[in-house]
Amino acid sequence: MHIRNVYEDADRAEAYAKLEFPGTYYLAYRDLPQIISAHGPGARAADFGCGTGRSTRFLRQLGFGVVGVDISRDMIRKARELDPGGDYRLIEDGVVGGLEAGCYDLVLSAFSFDNIPGMDAKVRILKGLRTLLADGGCIVNLVSAPEIYLHEWASFSTKDFPENARAKSGERVRIVITATEDKRPVEDIVWSDQDYRRAYKSAGLAVVSIHKPLANGTEPYPWVNETRIAPWVIYALKDAGGGPPIGA
Repeated sequence: MHIRNVYEDADRAEAYAKLEFPGTYYLAYRDLPQIISAHGPGARAADFGCGTGRSTRFLRQLGFGVVGVDISRDMIRKARELDPGGDYRLIEDGVVGGLEAGCYDLVLSAFSFDNIPGMDAKVRILKGLRTLLADGGCIVNLVSAPEIYLHEWASFSTKDFPENARAKSGERVRIVITATEDKRPVEDIVWSDQDYRRAYKSAGLAVVSIHKPLANGTEPYPWVNETRIAPWVIYALKDAGGGPPIGA
């Protein structure tokens, strides 16, 4: 199945450039430092699907020397404009051959796999990311939980897309990011935990932890469903030879 890359768009890049970590996005990043410290300590990181550089700058603040890569020329252009001293590289169709194999302690992919269609494509890219890992390195894959496409949120709306409820794993869903100026629906691919686990196993990766962040109600945001339903899933992955998987 082919899906248009909605992020290859100059207007969307401009909107994303102003987006940091508001509302529901706050929960995606809140626990990353602890997760990364537990599973991906080190000095070098790659940010796969860096967009306009939000996650890349986040990793740099954690002390990593980081390179951000993306397939969207518009996103990379904006990332370089916002962060002239950063290392941002354009790649083709998820190919990571331009990065040094075996050199990265951490590979972060934040939301990128939401827009990658099909098991074959996901496995191919995961295999490529695995080749980047140094000994003991970790891939942290932050993805949208299937539930995010079924409810209302502080930073997202799905009320206009009741058909999302009928979507099976691997099918298209739509969601509006209310936290940006660009209110056009984003088209994603919903993907189940079972299918992610299958993809990881096929790529030679082991799941070493899974985190589903919930709001605790004390944060300064007008939560909608975030205190009871986790909008995100964060998988920590290592080479299958580097440690026991969980839930096997």
